[in-house]
This record gives sequence, structure tokens and C-alpha cells, in this order.
Amino acid sequence: MVRTILAGFIAGALAVLVFHQGTAFLLHHLGNDIPAVVAALGRTAPPFNMAPTRPLGVPTVLSQSFWGGAWGALLALLLTGVRPRAILFSTLFGALALTAVAVSLVPWLKGLPLWNGAIPWRGLLYNGAWGFGTALMLIRPLHLRP
Repeated sequence: MVRTILAGFIAGALAVLVFHQGTAFLLHHLGNDIPAVVAALGRTAPPFNMAPTRPLGVPTVLSQSFWGGAWGALLALLLTGVRPRAILFSTLFGALALTAVAVSLVPWLKGLPLWNGAIPWRGLLYNGAWGFGTALMLIRPLHLRP
């Protein structure tokens, strides 16, 4: 079980840096030049945000990687316990569960305005990419069904 949690944490943290931020990179450098993409997702900020976060002042991308690792550990436990198709389950888990928490629990904990009802398309895309990448990195070490 410790091996599963550690593998999930590492895969989730790396998936933030490669897949989540890779998607942000593509949207920033390519999507901002396509009017239809900007109309659907809005203008995308540059990836790898190094601005400090509260309360510890660590760079945003490192905070995202830590939380990606925490979610990755949970995802690894789910994948080994339930044994679904890893890539599909992880992509949907990332897109739906992480985005739901990002628009409801996180703002509430930070004292920010809650979700305004608009569909967070960019969050669904980023978090789905994270889930996809996490699954790719976990298939072999955890002997999962792709």
C-alpha cells in the first residue's frame, strides 16, 4: 500500500508539471492566437506560474505539484482497489472531481467567491490532462488495465 501511495504521489506531481502545465503551455502559445479557442476558454495565462501562494509563499506551480501528488495518491488507491480502465477513469476523475473541488471547496476555504455557475472548461481540460498523464505513469508500476 505504501508503494501504491508513493507511486501515485510521484505520478500525480509529475503529471502537473508535464501534462497539466503542458496543456497550459499549448493553450497559451497556440490557443491564444485562435479566436474560437479564446471565445471558449478565454485568454490563457503563461504556464509554470512562479508567483508565491499563501500561506507558505511557495511558487504556485510547486503548490499545484504537491496537490497533484496528493490527488495522485488517492487516484492510485482507487485504481488498484476498483480496477477500472485506468486511462478513461483517471481522465474523468481528474476532469470532474478535481474541477468540482477547485470551484467549490477551495474558494470556500480561501474565503473567495464561490462558483458562479459558468462551466470551467479550462479547468476540465487541465485536470483531465492531469488525470490522463497520471494514469499513463501508473499503468506499469501498478499493473493496471489501460
